[in-house]
Amino acid sequence: MRVNALLGLLLAAQLPLAADSAAAAACGPVVAQPLAEAPWPMARLRADYAWPLTTGAGVTVAVIDSGVSSDHPTLAGKVLPGTDLVTPGAGNCDENGHGTLIAGIIAGRQNTSNGYLFQGIAPGANVVPVRVLRDQRRTFEQEMPGRIAAAIRFAVDQGGARVINLSLSTIDNPELASAVRYALDRGVVLVAAAGNESSPDAPVFPAAYEGVIGVAAIDRQDKHVGTSTAGPHVDLAAPGVQIAGPSPAGGGYLFSEEGGTSFAAAYVSGVAALIRSYDPSLTPQQVARRLTDTADHPAEIWNAAVGFGVVNPQRAVGALRTQAAEPPPAAQVVPEQPDPDPLRHAKSVATIVAVSGAGAVILALLGVAGWRRGRARGWRPSRFR
Repeated sequence: MRVNALLGLLLAAQLPLAADSAAAAACGPVVAQPLAEAPWPMARLRADYAWPLTTGAGVTVAVIDSGVSSDHPTLAGKVLPGTDLVTPGAGNCDENGHGTLIAGIIAGRQNTSNGYLFQGIAPGANVVPVRVLRDQRRTFEQEMPGRIAAAIRFAVDQGGARVINLSLSTIDNPELASAVRYALDRGVVLVAAAGNESSPDAPVFPAAYEGVIGVAAIDRQDKHVGTSTAGPHVDLAAPGVQIAGPSPAGGGYLFSEEGGTSFAAAYVSGVAALIRSYDPSLTPQQVARRLTDTADHPAEIWNAAVGFGVVNPQRAVGALRTQAAEPPPAAQVVPEQPDPDPLRHAKSVATIVAVSGAGAVILALLGVAGWRRGRARGWRPSRFR
């Protein structure tokens, strides 16, 4: 999956490489540029409302990507030994910067840059890098599905992962399908990008495999991003444009204006880590249902553009409480939106649920669950059986 304009922006900025960091430069961009603004996705999702219950502590998320550097302060001490399936190593070499940015979104600890706060969705979680890509150019190499399959099996058997983030896409392959089933059967949640600029008629893998949570991208106005692939493999949506995250070296931040579903998947992986930490007994299917049942639904509950809607960390974790207290009001961006908007009623639904008592939350979830069972009988079948 392509990182739109990521390297191009770095070159345009003409950021110098530190003379004494040649080794770091060989494994990724050395960027000292601070944040230019507070990252908007955290203000939209308000994962901090879930943190009184859990920050993701005790959960390891595998980032199968271009590698993950631990050089940045937000990731220092959080990157566990992984593996490199491109060149020999522990997965810490990130020549592109994509994997490090993804890891920061998932599990970055609080770090102030230029007066703005950066933090990941699950700051208590750790990440294990499994490097399968040198860069983010779209590729259909025949060996790539097998390499991703090997990465999934490593993450399960040796990486200790309870959540696997797959911010990439490839072709269907029996070996890859088998690895996905292997992970699900061992209780591991898999989250994958829904794809960018692909035809809705062309399935995107691994997101299209049954049991994998496929994630589309939305913008600041809660609108579906036009390049985000729509289709039956889409289960959820999350922020996916104008994304900032840690650089592999230099202590600064990378920025992708056009973004992509890669980043949207990372936000959902972070919420999955919160759920796994709060209730480790849940199966991958139960985690997936929790995420979709508590999302900010579009008017028709599900559609091909955003799935069951925008992931909602507060409700996804808070609804697991046996005696839930009155939740704080959800922070929602409520801009003027032209039709058609696949999420035009999500704000009103979120507001009603946020100000209702725990009983209303439970009734709403039961209603959604019943609706989904109806869909399973005659509408869109469940991918999380």
